[in-house]
Amino acid sequence: MAALQTSSLIFSSSSSKTIVNAAIHVPKLPKIRFTVPKTTPTTLPKQLDQELSFKEGFKNLNTTTTPYKSYEKSNSSTVTAQLYAILEAVDDRVVMHDNIGEQRENWNTLLLNSINMITLTATTMAGVAATCVPGMPILALKLSSALLFSAATGLSLVMNKLQPSQLTEEQRNAARLFRQLQRQLQTLLALRSPTEEDVKDAMEKVIALDRAYPLPLLGAMLEKFPEKYEPAVWLPSKKSQKVQRTSLAKRNNGWSEELEEEMREIIQVIKNKDLEDYERLGNIVLKVNKVLAISGPLLTGVAAISSTFVGNGAWWGVMAATTGALASAVNSFEHGGQVGMVFEMYRNCGGFFKHFEESIKTTIEERDLEKRENGELFETKVALKLGRSLSQLRDIAAKSASSRANGTAVDEFASKLF
Repeated sequence: MAALQTSSLIFSSSSSKTIVNAAIHVPKLPKIRFTVPKTTPTTLPKQLDQELSFKEGFKNLNTTTTPYKSYEKSNSSTVTAQLYAILEAVDDRVVMHDNIGEQRENWNTLLLNSINMITLTATTMAGVAATCVPGMPILALKLSSALLFSAATGLSLVMNKLQPSQLTEEQRNAARLFRQLQRQLQTLLALRSPTEEDVKDAMEKVIALDRAYPLPLLGAMLEKFPEKYEPAVWLPSKKSQKVQRTSLAKRNNGWSEELEEEMREIIQVIKNKDLEDYERLGNIVLKVNKVLAISGPLLTGVAAISSTFVGNGAWWGVMAATTGALASAVNSFEHGGQVGMVFEMYRNCGGFFKHFEESIKTTIEERDLEKRENGELFETKVALKLGRSLSQLRDIAAKSASSRANGTAVDEFASKLF
């Protein structure tokens, strides 16, 4: 019995021992998991306090020692907001010029069709009245023909004074130039922060474009029949600086003496070939437009007078019908052929070359080379605007230099686009 009790005790103790070991073995994992926070209960808050105090001290240092930077930042944001306001105004002007251009193009079509229909109807009436047998009542035909010819004369005077095709071309050019200014401002805002000088320059360009291409007709319309051809001017004039030649043997900001001489030769070619040619063509178109603008109303006026005498002789009817047909042809050629638009196109092309010449001259007259646009980039832009490659641009400059040295004229235009 004693042996059995002893063995049962040993068995129970051993089984309880294994149970205790299992109970002790299970909670070891969570104890290992919480060893880190138990071993460093005081050091972590101390580190956090040190980091927070360091950051607060750094913030205080920044706010107390750099007040100028905060002022500069606020000033820069104000300038940027001003430039964005100008950009919104430019976008609004693009829409306005597009809409008014479409409206004035409709004017040209509707007025031309109306005048031609009135003139041809009056001519037909005058011809029918002239073929009537003497004694027949033709007063109604004569009166109607005279009134229609008179109406065509008045409409022709108004249309020739306004030149709707030229007005349409003005609005097209204005919309194109405002889009160009819009892209320039967007590029400036994307590349760098604007300055007050950028805002002032943008404002001057907007005002100059408004002056060059006015929206209203009464009191602000451009002269459609000037005494002579003059290129369009749509950018503010800049005072040229006196040139001080500096040594450019060493390339500086992409510029060299050879590049400056090349740009000067390009200016000479533009002035002597492109501008002169557009001036000659512009004067020719201006004279033709003047003759047509006078001939149309004059012919319809003669037809109106002749139609009142139809029936008193054969020649009155012939004169009324002939002058009426000629007036219709003249109006169709002037406004259907858009002679006024051609004149405005030549004027705008001349203005483009005039502005292009001034921009090159202003760039190479800038004394500080670092303030200039990069020379290689500027040369590339000049070549693209003239429709040439870089090698072709250098060839035309070399040809101009050799021609001037020999006392001859260059036989080639600077631009291959216009």
